[in-house]
Amino acid sequence: MNTVRKIIIADDHPLFRQALLQTLKSKLTSVDWVEAQTVEQLSEVLLQNPDAELLLLDLNIPGAHGFNTLIKIRSQYQQLPVVIVSAYEDDDTVIKSMEFGAAGFIPKSTPVELIFTAITQILKGDTWLPEHINLNRISDRSDIGERVRSLTPQQHKILLMFADGLLNKQIAHQLSLSEATVKAHATAIFRKLNVLNRTQAVIAIAQLEVGSASFSTSNE
Repeated sequence: MNTVRKIIIADDHPLFRQALLQTLKSKLTSVDWVEAQTVEQLSEVLLQNPDAELLLLDLNIPGAHGFNTLIKIRSQYQQLPVVIVSAYEDDDTVIKSMEFGAAGFIPKSTPVELIFTAITQILKGDTWLPEHINLNRISDRSDIGERVRSLTPQQHKILLMFADGLLNKQIAHQLSLSEATVKAHATAIFRKLNVLNRTQAVIAIAQLEVGSASFSTSNE
């Protein structure tokens, strides 16, 4: 374990995060732990810590929009293994996580000792999944996952703003862009997602929500 330098944990539940870290720090004494509580913070942490060797990601941190964050991180930081640590434990969520590039899936109900075992195994280059998961169900990444993966970081950000119901004018203001530039990005997004408008785009990425068939904008 002495070769491990840095692990990022992205989770907005302080009690869970602190309890987990308290145990893991005593076992992984050579690790520098970096914390993030939102997708925005995680983006900054990833830029500031290019030497991170593992990311523990809660699918539901504020701003995550389901599997979107996992997909984009795997696209932008291909060398960084991502382990999903989630309160969702259903087979579909686990299997989709693996299909979208996760190196492992750890339910939050997992005993801390077993979480340590899972992390140790993943750091060695293996995967780790709950025992009840049928590996035969894991297939290639879904088509929508590949389409979202093809978006640039700016296009992905605008797509999620569409999902939050923001108008082009509001998006332009928040991103310091002209409305014409936002419209140009929108056209590229629609083309890459193979849809005709923003409504269809939001419906398409609703497939990437966790535990729900509808797209949530609550950031919970």
